[in-house]
Amino acid sequence: MGDDASGRRMIDQRTDPLSGAEAVIVPSRQSRPNLPSQGCPFCPGGLEAPEGHYDVKWFANRWPAMPDERCEMVLYTPEHDLAFWQMGHDGARKVVDLWAERTAVLGARDDVDYVLVFENRGREVGATIDHPHGQIYAYPAVPPQPLGELVEGVLEVPPGDHERSVACHGDWVAWVPEAAMWPFELLLATSGGHGALPDDGMDRDGLAGLLIDVLSRLDQLVDGEMPYMMWIHQRPTTDEPFAEQPAHIHIAPHLRAPGTPRFMAAAELGGRVYFNPVDPIDAAARLRSQPGPPQPPDPGPTGSIGAGSPEP
Repeated sequence: MGDDASGRRMIDQRTDPLSGAEAVIVPSRQSRPNLPSQGCPFCPGGLEAPEGHYDVKWFANRWPAMPDERCEMVLYTPEHDLAFWQMGHDGARKVVDLWAERTAVLGARDDVDYVLVFENRGREVGATIDHPHGQIYAYPAVPPQPLGELVEGVLEVPPGDHERSVACHGDWVAWVPEAAMWPFELLLATSGGHGALPDDGMDRDGLAGLLIDVLSRLDQLVDGEMPYMMWIHQRPTTDEPFAEQPAHIHIAPHLRAPGTPRFMAAAELGGRVYFNPVDPIDAAARLRSQPGPPQPPDPGPTGSIGAGSPEP
């Protein structure tokens, strides 16, 4: 990995000639710490928060997957043991606003074409620190997965009373995809037509409320902490024209039942055809049946869809 003419570090990105899959080779990440045994670096007074108390904060990753400060950490709360949905609506909204702010700042760079906000929650899916946090990667080109969605994908936001809908808040709707790869997989999307979190008119208040709602249901479903992977797909920041697509969030929960992981098997990885043991309609019904957050996160006419609950 060397420098380009501008002095920026070059990314060692390679394409497999057999499958076409892309990989970035980052030997420096092999030495990053794993599950620190003494103290939490994300708690107030720790390595990454020496100033003490904070609400939310971001900082450059010390062990980045890409150079030139393209990789950032986002701390959701100073409270070490809180789940995202336990932070309350104000806390969740601060996180969503910070995601939007960093998307705008990173996306304004001339060497960034795509900003990916994501979270790995739980050691089962690779989180090395338990403190509530996520990450942001700023790519020099649109990665294959969001690119495929933009070029070939169709995203239709279902109505709130659809059989696979789970909940809605403001302009945002959550549902189980028809061809879900994960047993309790969720898609969250804005019905307002906005393509990125920083857009004027984007209902970030509704998104905060919906995240609190569905993440609480996932924990309730397994009577504990549901490990999950979550990522946000939004408009690229390149000048290249793409068809408009609503900003949306993928949530891939790790468990298919309490204490039972859903592993990607060799046939699935080898064939790229996935075998989901839970019918998406049943998954949506089970999620709707969970109580959700103890109190509505916002006062609007929102909530779960189903018997005994008001429709949006």
